[in-house]
Amino acid sequence: MSTKQSVAPRILICRLSHIGDCILTLPMLHALRRRWPTAWIAWAMERPTPDLLDIHPEIDEIITVPKGWLKRPRTILHLRHELKKRRFDIVVDPQSICKSSMLGWLSAARVRVGFGGQHARELSHWFNNRLVEVSSDHLADRSLELLNGLDITVDKPQFNLPVSESARAFAADFLCTAGLAERNWIVINPGASWASKRWETDRFAEVAARLLDQFDTPSVVTWAGDTEAAMSADIVRLSRGAACLAPRTSLPQLAALLARSSLFVGCDTGPLHLAASVGTTCVGLYGPTRPQDSGAWGPQHYALQNRYHSGTCRERRNAGNQAMQTIAVDEVVEACGRAMAARGDALADRQAA
Repeated sequence: MSTKQSVAPRILICRLSHIGDCILTLPMLHALRRRWPTAWIAWAMERPTPDLLDIHPEIDEIITVPKGWLKRPRTILHLRHELKKRRFDIVVDPQSICKSSMLGWLSAARVRVGFGGQHARELSHWFNNRLVEVSSDHLADRSLELLNGLDITVDKPQFNLPVSESARAFAADFLCTAGLAERNWIVINPGASWASKRWETDRFAEVAARLLDQFDTPSVVTWAGDTEAAMSADIVRLSRGAACLAPRTSLPQLAALLARSSLFVGCDTGPLHLAASVGTTCVGLYGPTRPQDSGAWGPQHYALQNRYHSGTCRERRNAGNQAMQTIAVDEVVEACGRAMAARGDALADRQAA
């Protein structure tokens, strides 16, 4: 098949996980839709990301793939049948690991675009047949550069994440109840998938207390799951009245809440990228990951990293959080102050225009 001549190809995106990485793949989706406005674009992904993207206007179908499918022969056969009957022309694999590339191969699409070189991990280079070597560091930029394999060139990522009206109503109700509807307030999100990415709860609490004292800005602490709920409750308890606990949220509800906040403060995790994608400035804290690789995309965000815990992905995942501990409360408060001042200046400029 010639991708140059096709008017409406059937395209499959294979970015299965994680939430943050899927969000950073949205610019690639947008670029594909701009190149082929009438294409059928499906996205294969694992839960819970479908809950966030099921209303996205540029996605025609979400194919929910069960975790661990590669270890279950009957599931492999079922997926093969489901993918082949959709008759995909093109697979784009921005994850480029075994499970994502094999899924594309099972679809029988003739063009399967994935990374070459150092970003082609595991056996992906065997299953993808159009390999693209890229030079960009950041995941969002790398995913766009992957489209060079389809003769698509994009200069700047556009995320275009929609937020549902029901989620906006949920956020508005909470803010009214919490007495924050008419105030500037920030989100603190202490969770992260790796323990090595986390910062101490007492430090987050001190940040919240000082932001209220110095900038009259209260905090809302967001969470997901029992572990993060306990961490967030700790922050609220230690914050000297500066923070309140967010309610349990779905991903769309969290997106709506983040969109209403003045600032996001947290570690390298999905909610950070969710906040950035809905236009909220982020102060990100980094230890075993690099912001230039996977931080909030864009110059408006603030990245704090004093030490990088190097090693393989497994080693960094299983490490302690000593690299995170080198980030001081003073640094975070100062970055928050600069971010809020910049936001105020931007608002003043828009009002004056």
